[in-house]
Amino acid sequence: TEPDILLLDEPTNHLDAESVAWLEHHLRDYKGTVIAVTHDRYFLDNVAGWILELDRGFGIPYKGNYSSWLEQKQERIRLEEKAESKRQKTLERELEWIRMSPKARQSKGQARVSAYEKLLNQEAEARREELDIYIPPGPRLGDVVFEFDKVTKSFDDRLILDGFSATVPPGSIVGIVGPNGAGKTTLLKMIIGKETPDSGSIKIGETVKLAYVDQSRTLDPEKTVYEEISQGADTLELGKRKINARAYCASFNFAGSDQQKKVGILSGGERNRVHLAKTLTEGANVILLDEPTNDLDVNTLRALEEALTEFAGTALVVSHDRWFLDRICTHLIVFEDDSIATMHIGNWSDYESMMQEKFGKDLTPHRVKYRTLKR
Repeated sequence: TEPDILLLDEPTNHLDAESVAWLEHHLRDYKGTVIAVTHDRYFLDNVAGWILELDRGFGIPYKGNYSSWLEQKQERIRLEEKAESKRQKTLERELEWIRMSPKARQSKGQARVSAYEKLLNQEAEARREELDIYIPPGPRLGDVVFEFDKVTKSFDDRLILDGFSATVPPGSIVGIVGPNGAGKTTLLKMIIGKETPDSGSIKIGETVKLAYVDQSRTLDPEKTVYEEISQGADTLELGKRKINARAYCASFNFAGSDQQKKVGILSGGERNRVHLAKTLTEGANVILLDEPTNDLDVNTLRALEEALTEFAGTALVVSHDRWFLDRICTHLIVFEDDSIATMHIGNWSDYESMMQEKFGKDLTPHRVKYRTLKR
């Protein structure tokens, strides 16, 4: 017999999009009660009937899904007379995005690419004051960021990638999606030179300065949060701007005594925030992020989305978080069956709609298929 209650702690972490879709379908048909701790906002939107928010020591119940919770929370904050706070403005921007039509969301994403020069020349200080997380702009990008020309990669007799060709334009935010084990991280490793293509080429623009946030999150467990992020400096240079190192740590939600915590005792989400904070001080104009949303709380996710959207550069992001991909992406690189990857304009919802309308493709979960390498 099925249990009456399911207790799920971050059930979507490390699941690919197709597996999450299967889980959502299963839970919608489940007859019992489900209590889930999760930061996956589409999962909450598609499954939740109630949300219990834990905020500063209080548990606050809301009836409805994630989108409904945003509306109700905005009203609660307004009643608390915090309408001008950063938090309220961030919620307003996410609500504005939710209320947009899919076509308007795509237009906004493409406008980011065409307005790269404007983004680069915006008054950085004004943007910094608006954002909880600020990614400093690196050097100006030229016309070429990455050009993939018939890139093929295999491991043993398994063909991971077969003849992938695409051009990544300046100002774009490219989501890299596909089932676990499809080759998404391998693509990033080929860009930074840790792996090499079997054939084909990857051209990297002369003006590109890379920063890479990998999944290993390698940090010194004996250092404090402050020591790991600041690397001993009292002041950090973010692009052309100098900022107090402790204030920078606070922008990643490490305030006061949290900065003195040893890295070795941090939770997964806290380690992720330290690694992001440390990497984003490098002044790169192209950022490679491998599963950056794993273990992050919703507030930090939202802040990272805003930071990437305002970043005057290009980003390639491996992620299974569909809400995150929808909010930030101008393009997608999709790993599909038979070792094929293709690049599409738009975000996750655009791709999903296109596949269903154009091909009537069944997007229900299935195991990825690789072609066998013929030697």
